[in-house]
This record gives sequence, structure tokens and C-alpha cells, in this order.
Amino acid sequence: MSALIWVRTGLAGGFVPAAFIFGDSLVDAGNNNYISTLSRANYLPNGIDFGKATGRFTNGRTHETDLSINFYILSLLFSLEQELGYRNFTPPYLAATKAGAVAPYGVNYASGAGGILNETGQNFGGRINLDAQIENFKNTRQDMISSVGAPAAMKLLERALFSVTVGTNDLLNNYLPPIGSTARQRLLPPETFVGTMISRFRLQLLRLYRLGARKIVVANLGLIGCIPFQRDSNPSSGLSCVDFANELAQLFNIQLRSLVAELNTSLKGSQFVYADVYHIVEDILQNYKSYGFENANSSCCSIAGRFGGLVPCLPSSRVCSDRSKFVFWDAYHPTEAANIIIAKRLMDGDLDDISPVNIRHLVDS
Repeated sequence: MSALIWVRTGLAGGFVPAAFIFGDSLVDAGNNNYISTLSRANYLPNGIDFGKATGRFTNGRTHETDLSINFYILSLLFSLEQELGYRNFTPPYLAATKAGAVAPYGVNYASGAGGILNETGQNFGGRINLDAQIENFKNTRQDMISSVGAPAAMKLLERALFSVTVGTNDLLNNYLPPIGSTARQRLLPPETFVGTMISRFRLQLLRLYRLGARKIVVANLGLIGCIPFQRDSNPSSGLSCVDFANELAQLFNIQLRSLVAELNTSLKGSQFVYADVYHIVEDILQNYKSYGFENANSSCCSIAGRFGGLVPCLPSSRVCSDRSKFVFWDAYHPTEAANIIIAKRLMDGDLDDISPVNIRHLVDS
């Protein structure tokens, strides 16, 4: 990949020279277009309000700083990128690599079906899990060093914004699948499984830091028990969200908040930020009408299921006429309208939304 993203250094305060995005389908900008996988979104009606299907798992823009939930989040990045003043969106790593393209604003490494654990998503075939995404970033970093030298490259990385939105697939695919989950849960208590996730995630965040990342936004897990897929997979919950799935997400989030605090204390010069997507999405779902939504439990793009959560969004799917009235685009992901709300609250929200600082303050620091 061309290393020209690193040229924009030595800039005034409040300017982010580049953004590096890691995560799953909540923030995948099209990396999965370039691998053999069942987890793809490079076809309509995905992207229907973006002008074309780009590989993003939503009707339009996605995420949190390009920030990716887990339903949570973040398809943010698109929205946050615009808030931060980027004129263009960060390109998928594989697209830029294959084209030898210049990436002046950063790189998106996220991959649909990806997770913290390397076995996550294997039922979809190809995917780029977080360890591999960080390895790809290492390649980008080496390109930077080769282009402008280590001191200038490290200076840029210190100012750059990193975001990580991952963990949902580890729970949905490994611990909560419709088939076989009961046996898995009997063998492995929730606390043990979540502990394994956190332990691995800690090593991955440490590796990012050691590679030069300093400003790192870490998104927690959203209300996975409220996505259409979980609702349809657990009909006994009726019209309610699936409590066990949400409790599992909260168990992870409690440990993640402690991890972020620990890393901020122990790693010199680090600025880890905890993005509470769970809290933001909970507010949206409980007060959806006040946000202008009319539907907070079903997919806009659907084929089967009471909530449209049994089948992914496909070319043959039915699509709602007004996407701005739906919180969910498909069985797993939020609409652009929901993503924008999440992005704005992460950008300028208070300590209930994001801590110890919001993204605007992080950028200015």
C-alpha cells in the first residue's frame, strides 16, 4: 500500500491526521468483498441510500469514528469521519492494498464475521479476525516507516485516532448460536467464556499500543438480545428482548470497562476511551419515538421471521420504504439513521455515553 497517509504530520491541535478502524461487520467498509466468505454486503439493497453497495452492512453510512457496534455501534465511522472533517472515508485495507492506492485519511481493517477469538466466524468461511487485522496494521505501519522514517511515522500514530468495535460475533457465533448453544453453555460457564474473551482482548489492545497507537476508542457490546436475529431465534421471549443475551453482553462490558481503566493507568501516554454503546442503544430502543423512529424491533430489510431476523438481507428481501423510521436495517445491524445518533453521542456525549472523554475532546487533546 502506498504510504502517503503519513505525510500529513505536524498539524495544529484538534486535527486527526489519520483514522485506523478495527472491528466486525458493524464497521466493515468492504474488506470482505475481497475474500471468500458468506459474510458479504456488496449487493443491493445494502447501500441503497449510499448510492451503491460498497460492502457495508447497512442501508447507508456506517460507523463510529467509523466506530463499529456490534449493534451496537458503530457503523459509526462514516458519521464520525464527517464530524471530524474528513472529506473522504477511510478505505478498506484490502481494497487499498490490491489497488496500490493512496490512503490519505487512514485505513479500515474491519471484517464481517470477525471477532476477538480466532475461531469466531469460521461458519462463514473467510473473515479477518482481530489478530489478523492488527497484523495488517503492522504492515501499514512498516509502509509508513519505509516512506517517511520511524520518527515521523511514530509521531503521526501518536496523533491518529484508533477505534475498535468487536466482540459481538464471539458471543453470537460461539456461545449463543441457535443450534448447540445449550451444550456449550453447560460445559463453559458465561464467566469463563467472557473471561477468555477479555484476556485475549487485553493482549490485542496491548499489541496496538506497542505498535504506536495512543488514542484508542474501545466500544462495548450493545444489546445483542434486542437484535432481530436474537428475537426470532428465541420465540419464547415474545415481544421482549432476550434477557440472557443482554446479560452476557453486560458481563463482558463490566470487565471491559475495568480493562480500559487498567490500560489507561499502566500504559504511559495512552488515552483509552470506553464507548458505552450499550447505554446509548438502550436509550434509543426505550425512547425510539422521541428519536423519530416508528419501529425498534424489526428489520427494515427482511425475508423471514416475525422480526425479520431469520435470514440476512439479500437481493430478494423486502425493504421498508422509509429507512429513517427503523432502528434496525437487517437481522444484526442498525440503519444509517441509528448509526448517526450513536456517532453524534460518541462525538459529543457526556460521561454516561463515553468516558473518560468524548471523541471531540480526545481529538483536541
